Amino acid sequence: MSGHSHWAGIKHKKGLNDAKKGKVFTKHATMITIAARDGGGSQETNFQLRLTIDRARLDNMPRENIERAIKKGTGELKDGTEIVEITYEGMGPGNVMMLIKTATDNRNRTVSEIKSIFTKNGGKLGEMGSVMWNFKKVGNINLALAEGADPYELEEKAIDAGAEDTAYSDNILTVYTAPENLKTVQENLEKAGLKIEDAGLSYISLQKTTLSADDQLDYEKLLETLDDQDDVQEIFDNLE
Repeated sequence: MSGHSHWAGIKHKKGLNDAKKGKVFTKHATMITIAARDGGGSQETNFQLRLTIDRARLDNMPRENIERAIKKGTGELKDGTEIVEITYEGMGPGNVMMLIKTATDNRNRTVSEIKSIFTKNGGKLGEMGSVMWNFKKVGNINLALAEGADPYELEEKAIDAGAEDTAYSDNILTVYTAPENLKTVQENLEKAGLKIEDAGLSYISLQKTTLSADDQLDYEKLLETLDDQDDVQEIFDNLE
């Protein structure tokens, strides 16, 4: 299994300026609020909340921001807004298939802005189902390898923990699970003493594609512009 996921715009980049940090924190807060709204404010009983908080902490989101987002989700803090999650489908430069996961309090604004970004950057926003057929929903766990660790030994431990498949790249072992087994596999990996960098639900592509050098530059520009859109939470594509 392979494919690319671009989490919450910029994934754990160091040295972000204050404006960019604020935008990333806002994206994390939105997802924490949704998780708390849907499953309650306890990390012990709400696995999705735990995952979203773990991701926020990787970007050094302050505790008070996290707690405020949880309270918004549970209704302890009210601001009158209702957030919904919408996944858009589109084609990028070079016919890259893309899923754009958003969280918004204004559907009309979000779809208008996403469509404009695609149009201005050599892509096209598609209809529902236009590219989703080429993606499979999975649990996704990234394990960091300790210095000198054997990736094949780690892979065996992951399979023993219940992984369906794995992929190794850049000193990270990605473990794939059935969505309903994500919590169990993650807990098994933690019990085995393995260091989990990141975990969550993801989409992997069934048919892959590659890009020319020119299309790659155009695609990266599209990604960057989508990343900067306030409502975009995560982007998936079918690149090799």
